[in-house]
Amino acid sequence: MNEKHRRFQIAIVLYPGVTALDAVGPWEVFSRVPDTEIRFVGKEVGPLEAEGGTLRLGVTHTMAETTSPDLVLVPGGTTTPGQMVDDEILDWLRRVHLTTTWTTSVCTGAMILAAAGILKGRPATSHWYKMGVLKIMGARPRPDDRIVRAGKVVTAAGVSAGIDLALWLAGEIAGRERAEAIQLTIEYDPHPPFHAGHMSKASRETRELAREIMDERMPADQRRLVPKIALRRFADLIRTGR
Repeated sequence: MNEKHRRFQIAIVLYPGVTALDAVGPWEVFSRVPDTEIRFVGKEVGPLEAEGGTLRLGVTHTMAETTSPDLVLVPGGTTTPGQMVDDEILDWLRRVHLTTTWTTSVCTGAMILAAAGILKGRPATSHWYKMGVLKIMGARPRPDDRIVRAGKVVTAAGVSAGIDLALWLAGEIAGRERAEAIQLTIEYDPHPPFHAGHMSKASRETRELAREIMDERMPADQRRLVPKIALRRFADLIRTGR
């Protein structure tokens, strides 16, 4: 009897406070890639509340039962600091990273990869709001790039960049022809009404207001975790000498 064919397994990590588009944008692309199995992975199966409230996303599989995904995607969210000090999530990422074909992140999901030690010394990108933290965590920030590849590790900039990342990965997994067809099926042809989508394009007033919005969206308990993250990073520097 022939061994049952194993589909290319994609694990999209979910946690309370995740930014919905970071996860759902890539899912929309991956769901059209043939011969794949997509899992929304978390600590427990069931619904959780996304950033901003109201919207709920569902974990379909636990981390414990997802031991060897081919592709891992870590989205960002307002609760990123909490995930950066969650040893269960970090240990899982370290384990599965050993055998993945691709280990990826969207937005501040890069901070979680960095906390797991996966971005040490690697070029990477994230949301502009956390680019300084990315450097502190040992990565080499590339703020002008929307997608940054470092071997099998690929990071994407803020929120909407997850769609770009997923299309690029679709090309790597299924070929350019399929990826272009997927792009057409979702009619991804952005023509934004404003030209303020990157720090280099936005006015000073727009940048200041955007920072205020980002500050307001982060829960107070997550802000209090920042000193703990800094202590962990300091201990890591002492231990590894870098």
